[in-house]
Amino acid sequence: MTTVEYRSRFNVSAAALFGFHERTDALEILMPPWEQARVVSREGGIAAGARVVIETKVGPLWLPWVAVHERYVPGVEFVDRAERGPFRAWRHTHRVTPAGDMSAWLSDDIEYELPLGAAGALVAGGYVRRRLDLMFAHRHAATARALGAVITEGYGIVSDRG
Repeated sequence: MTTVEYRSRFNVSAAALFGFHERTDALEILMPPWEQARVVSREGGIAAGARVVIETKVGPLWLPWVAVHERYVPGVEFVDRAERGPFRAWRHTHRVTPAGDMSAWLSDDIEYELPLGAAGALVAGGYVRRRLDLMFAHRHAATARALGAVITEGYGIVSDRG
């Protein structure tokens, strides 16, 4: 299993930062324009039990990605895991931590495993990792834009355990 954390500090309140992720259009705002992906359906927002189905293009194929939200702590964090998708395993913890009245950290902790075990990691590990780095850089920048905020610290990979 590979684990990576992306972390940025924003000049907005923790409530505003978490609230952005509760918006019905947040996922579309966060999707990088270069990723060929589309939301097919969603149920339940980001609360535990919520579910979202995305189609994502991998090579010439459109593959379903079904994410199920397994934990939700209002104002603090929510966790989704892939029930089905291009990864053998995927778990994403979104966490907001206050850093003062008008400052908060956003952490995206990702645990994933590529298909085909060691062979999959050898063949596609570097490529997948570069795409994730670009995607989460985009997601944090898009969050800042949507909130009219500035990233004041961080903005990148904090830890990498693979």
